[in-house]
Amino acid sequence: MENVAQETADVLSGAIKVDEPEVSRHLSKLVRDSVEKTLNELLDTEADAVCRAGRYERSAERVDTRAGSYERTLHTQAGEVKLKVPKLRHLPLESQIIERYRRRESSVEEAMVEMYLAGVSLRRVEDITEMLWGARVSPSTISELNQKVYVHIDKWLNRPLEGRYVYVYLDGIVLKRCWAGTVRNVSVLVAVGVGEDGYREVLGVREGGKEDKEGWLGMLRWLKERGLSGVRLVISDRCAGLVEAIAEAFPDADWQRCVVHFYRNVFAKTPMHKGREVAAMLKAIHAQEDREAAVKKGAEVMAKLENMRLGSAAAILREGLVETLAYMDYPMEHWSKIRTNNMLERIMREIRRRTRVVGNFPDGNSAVMLASARLRHIAGTKWGTRQYMDMSRLDRKELVA
Repeated sequence: MENVAQETADVLSGAIKVDEPEVSRHLSKLVRDSVEKTLNELLDTEADAVCRAGRYERSAERVDTRAGSYERTLHTQAGEVKLKVPKLRHLPLESQIIERYRRRESSVEEAMVEMYLAGVSLRRVEDITEMLWGARVSPSTISELNQKVYVHIDKWLNRPLEGRYVYVYLDGIVLKRCWAGTVRNVSVLVAVGVGEDGYREVLGVREGGKEDKEGWLGMLRWLKERGLSGVRLVISDRCAGLVEAIAEAFPDADWQRCVVHFYRNVFAKTPMHKGREVAAMLKAIHAQEDREAAVKKGAEVMAKLENMRLGSAAAILREGLVETLAYMDYPMEHWSKIRTNNMLERIMREIRRRTRVVGNFPDGNSAVMLASARLRHIAGTKWGTRQYMDMSRLDRKELVA
């Protein structure tokens, strides 16, 4: 009996065959047809709304009539679809349906630009876009997309800075670029500000050559030329030349040394088995209620470090403690957000993640453009559209000073 059942199963398994490529093509066509039908119906609905009446409908509220349609091709992830865009006799039909859909598809265009910058051959980009869109994209199209993206990014980078920015965060990232057959470092400098309204904004992205005084001074002067003003506190790491550049560009502003970076400097002179104990001691300093108490606590910690035979760590604390306490002159509600550069460090990690696939950039401008593209995207999310601080806590006299 078991043999009969096995033979029957073998016969049935051989009789039923699935042509997977054919099924896949059929499903792709179904999805493409569905997208095409949905978009055309939305376009018709949009035209009816502009006319204030449906097609062939007699209505006293009608303000225009149809005048046929024209065909338009739209590339989507489901493939190429043909749209019949309605034409009106008098009023213009500026369709928002296609533009909204194109915004959803813009990720594909961004991927094309990233592939090109990553050194993927144009032929390979064509193959990939055919798989994504169902249609090949020519090298000239890729080049045009790059130029179009660069124009928009450049305009965004050089826009005027309106309003006053109370807090400014500065940081840089080192990327690789090709130069005369060799690979060299290129620094991309980034500035983020918090305005009087409490919202964050990417103020600028610029190639710095290297993170020295001249590079940072050029960056800060460029920001001032575009209208940066009202700066009360600058938050950054203590990298070479940056502190001097801040003092020269904004002589009236305070400087806050990033507390996290400062801790790392101390830990570099601390044995690993004592790291947790030293960390708790350092955090106790910045947990005090005011500057006077923090300085007093700092003196106690220095003495403890000396007793623990950590003289080098104590020396770093003695030299730089005051530089980490500038935030205490500002509202306590802001302290957790202005005593470190963590906010900017997080988005710099995102830039690093997105640029890692590129490897070596063809030039510094390409590095700036890709970093700027990512920052521009981040600025348009909740990161830039949600209030970051309640600036009513800040003395109004300070805002107009």
